[in-house]
Amino acid sequence: MVQNPPGNMPRITAHLLYHNVPAALTWLTNTFGFQERVRIKGPDGVVSHGEMEFADGVVMLGRPDGEYRNPREIGRVTQMLYVYVDKVDEHFERAKKAGAKILETPKDQFYGDRRYAAEDLEGHHWYFATHLKDVTLEQMKAHAEA
Repeated sequence: MVQNPPGNMPRITAHLLYHNVPAALTWLTNTFGFQERVRIKGPDGVVSHGEMEFADGVVMLGRPDGEYRNPREIGRVTQMLYVYVDKVDEHFERAKKAGAKILETPKDQFYGDRRYAAEDLEGHHWYFATHLKDVTLEQMKAHAEA
């Protein structure tokens, strides 16, 4: 019987657009520590699809075409990805050393995470966090309303 979703895919998977999918696969590996799992060439012989995994998450990569554009093309951010890592400060240092554009340095957040933000080579925004403490919904609402 067919499994839905397939055994190697989570229920929700990000699909990001990169003009240079091979460069993005390499950059995401070197900068954020993702692992490449799929690389597929299109009819033109150019890599048009890739997949990266990180822990139990998957990110698919494709090339923009038709009505689909990436942030660099349209000049604004269209989404943000939030990724939990085990040691956010070490992850930050790795990304910084690899040349990621740092948008925010690591900082403790009111909702219990310590996180930083970075931009990738084609303008996608990534947030990386480590959960430090549990915060109740009431505490989060009180902070937001203050």
